[in-house]
Amino acid sequence: MGGEAGSAAALGSEGRVKSLGLVFEDERKGCYSSGETVAGHVLLDVAELVAVRALRLEAHGRATAAWGPSAGAAAPGPAAEVEYLNVRLSLREPRAGEGLLLLQPGKHEFPFSFRLPSEPLVTSFTGKYGSIQYCVRAVLDRPKVPEQSVQRDIQVVSHVDVNTPTLLTPVLKTQEKMVGCWFFTSGPVSLSAKIERKGYCNGEAIPIYAEIENCSSRLVVPKAAIFQTQTYLASGKTKTVRHMVASVRGNHIASGSTDTWNGKMLKIPPVTPSILDCCIIRVDYSLAVYIHIPGAKKLMLELPLVIGTVPYSGFVSRNSSMVSQFSVDFSWLALALPEQPEAPPKYADVVSEEEFSRHVPPYPQRPGREGEACCPVFAYTQEFWFQPPPLYSEVDPHPSSGEEAQPVSFIL
Repeated sequence: MGGEAGSAAALGSEGRVKSLGLVFEDERKGCYSSGETVAGHVLLDVAELVAVRALRLEAHGRATAAWGPSAGAAAPGPAAEVEYLNVRLSLREPRAGEGLLLLQPGKHEFPFSFRLPSEPLVTSFTGKYGSIQYCVRAVLDRPKVPEQSVQRDIQVVSHVDVNTPTLLTPVLKTQEKMVGCWFFTSGPVSLSAKIERKGYCNGEAIPIYAEIENCSSRLVVPKAAIFQTQTYLASGKTKTVRHMVASVRGNHIASGSTDTWNGKMLKIPPVTPSILDCCIIRVDYSLAVYIHIPGAKKLMLELPLVIGTVPYSGFVSRNSSMVSQFSVDFSWLALALPEQPEAPPKYADVVSEEEFSRHVPPYPQRPGREGEACCPVFAYTQEFWFQPPPLYSEVDPHPSSGEEAQPVSFIL
């Protein structure tokens, strides 16, 4: 009996495996986050009897940063690695006392399930000098043959809620620049820019409020752009990569003119959310509002920006944005309104006697009724210019009683 089992094991150890696959329970799921469950099946299709030492599942997640050595350096370039996920599961093992597990020809499915750590995981990212990657790997271990494996990447996102107080705070900056040099200075160009809040999400449009005053002698052009800055840290050294992800352009501003942006929109394209919790890779964003000045260095304001994953819960529109911008300016209006209406000013305070006499020349007495029909109406129009209004009174000087009131009818 033992000899037959041994011969079968020897035969099965080199049996042909048609395919080894890995599928997730929800293939449509785009990304995972801390505390969620990753589940699926390992698919194994064998053509003949196969002896298996072990079938295991591994899940790994790590951040790596590295770049080549500088010119002339003999030592290797800086490198760093941080591990965030390390899971190892056994899907099939031989029973106690058995050296190998025999699988019959045909298709086999092995379910798996594991939970991601509850502590925050860093968002997946791939950059020029490093990456943050997560993967699930199935490994088939058989005697006398190399291990077979299949690997699938998974996307992990660390949620950033833009509704936190620090990300809902408006950001405002102002700067001025003199144009020219030495004795040829032509004048200053001033720029003031504001955004309603610091946190936004992919697909949102950022309303930009800006005031530009061009007191120089040159034609200037205002622009705005979203920049992504990647920072890599390894072996005590830093590498930075910066590039533009979206931009918008304003109108030319002539010398001595001003321009105002009352909520100029700049849409955020699909980009990686801000990565602020990794010790070797950091991804930051900023909104730059700048002025291109011919023959001079551009004037630039950079407003910090955080790209989150949990969208703003309030209702934001262009109209509401503009109202919120000026809400403080109109606050004085409610305090200035009197509780009781005031009497209008006197006529003498509004129109002087000289102005009255200048517009109302002496005209002869109005003709009698017998001559009214032959005189045009506009001949007496100027006589009524600047005539004083009736005396103001909160009490009607001519009250009408209910008995004297006569019904009025209109015939159309």
